[in-house]
Amino acid sequence: MIKRVFAILTLTLLFLFSTPVYSLDTSSKSLEKYTKKISTKFTRTYCNTTKFGISYEGALAFAIGETNKEFKNNKLNKLIDYSLLKNSIINDLENNCQVYDFDISNLENLKFN
Repeated sequence: MIKRVFAILTLTLLFLFSTPVYSLDTSSKSLEKYTKKISTKFTRTYCNTTKFGISYEGALAFAIGETNKEFKNNKLNKLIDYSLLKNSIINDLENNCQVYDFDISNLENLKFN
């Protein structure tokens, strides 16, 4: 009898004070918005750095480092399509900075793991 009362009391307390776990709700729209945010950040950093007179290699390393630092702890990083992200960065560089000879292989170090 005491074991049953103790078991019921323990289960009641366990259910009362447990916190619910919610699934990660990600839509394609939020993932696309997040990818665009990363692309915009990288492009802005790269453009500003090259305008200050830093070499293209230095600007690339700085932009990758800053972008990695800002976005490394986001839960959406596991879901990013890196080829789509790299193409978005290339398009933004062409449209916003008029950089037309940027090689996509330069973005290999842009990982958020």
